Amino acid sequence: MIRKTAAVWAGKATGTLSRISRRGGGTTLPGDVARMIDPKVLTKLAQDLTKGSIVITGTNGKTTTARLVTWLLEGAGYKVVSNRAGANLIFGATAAALDKAGPDGKLRADWGVFEIDEASIPKAIEEIKPQAVLVLNLFRDQLDRYGELESIAKKIEQALTELPSDSTAILNADDPRVAEIGLGLPKPPLWYGLDDTTVAAHELPHAADARTCPKCGASLNFEAVYVGHDGVYECPNHDFKRPTPQITAKNIKLPSFYRFEADIEDTRVEVQLGGLYNCYNVLAAFVAARALGLDPAYIAERLKNFRAAFGRQERVEFRGRILNLVLSKNPAGFNETLTTAVELAKGENFLIGLNDRKADGTDVSWIWDVDFEVLKTKAKTVVPAGNRAHDMAVRLKYAEVDATQPETEPGKALDLLIKTTNEGDIAHVLCTYTAMLDLRAELVRRGWAKPYWET
Repeated sequence: MIRKTAAVWAGKATGTLSRISRRGGGTTLPGDVARMIDPKVLTKLAQDLTKGSIVITGTNGKTTTARLVTWLLEGAGYKVVSNRAGANLIFGATAAALDKAGPDGKLRADWGVFEIDEASIPKAIEEIKPQAVLVLNLFRDQLDRYGELESIAKKIEQALTELPSDSTAILNADDPRVAEIGLGLPKPPLWYGLDDTTVAAHELPHAADARTCPKCGASLNFEAVYVGHDGVYECPNHDFKRPTPQITAKNIKLPSFYRFEADIEDTRVEVQLGGLYNCYNVLAAFVAARALGLDPAYIAERLKNFRAAFGRQERVEFRGRILNLVLSKNPAGFNETLTTAVELAKGENFLIGLNDRKADGTDVSWIWDVDFEVLKTKAKTVVPAGNRAHDMAVRLKYAEVDATQPETEPGKALDLLIKTTNEGDIAHVLCTYTAMLDLRAELVRRGWAKPYWET
């Protein structure tokens, strides 16, 4: 107990110093410091939770889905601890838990909602021992860090076999790689998926990752394609097919960039988020909330007032313009954010930020699998930004998109966007992770946005 309390005090002091010195939000470093003092501090803090915890993982949508689940639990009167700033390594989850702990080292909360990086899932399950684990999707992302999808899928599958017997795995049936995970588990998972072919394509995009049957290697037949390789699929040799979802989203309407509607468990859900990818996030949060005991009617009513997390369709007013900030960090995600901005928002002005730091992935060759060609006849202004802005400019040139000069400095990139747009215009800022943080930091410095850890 003394060691745990000392770790909590040291971590909390580190977080305070980090924020006072404005070197960060105290979202990760406090966890590093606390774990050096007590390597089991996260396990001990998780044991203090009166109801338990849920862990959320996957390539895309973790932060939004975790915010949704937190929003739903808090509205039901529960005290929730979560790594809401998006620091999703084990150190970030630790920092979030100790930040809410009292001076006696005890965490006084009901639920923990932790978004966890795919590669950190084994450690998270071992230490947190969650009541539920939600796996959203698996897309190609940062190959230099994660390796191929099959490698990550096997790690997650092995970790899920270590879940406590009373825990639930909640899996996206529409993703072939996630389905492969679930079919190998000793306890049947809770499956969810979309069920509305009116919003689906019928051919895989050229950059789709999961195309083949994991049993025989044959090319999967897709009856419907929703996002990336997520859809309704079956092996032509009948060795593998999409599991039947227990909970689905039907009658989906995408009226604008800022809203969608769907029927989930015979309940009409309306959310102030746009795009089919956010339909998946909301459905996942709905299913998770049901697994944690919340009522469908309450969930639908509470979701009406949800607002986007930082950098996830976040709206910022800047010098007479409205900036839509959307994290776009891999081919599947970028293609969806582009499609949503062009087709739903009728977007004409873009700033596209590309960085190659560790949190982004140092290999940026994936930009050649993003369909920037959709901007060719739609965009009036496109500003290539980030420390790999010149690489982005080359990619846009090959897509025959008329872009401005590349700008590597965040402040100058924003100034260039202002110079090439008019007051009242809407601009879509699509960026990799650290490029988003750099641009937001500049907006914060100029007084136009709050620090991300305060949102």
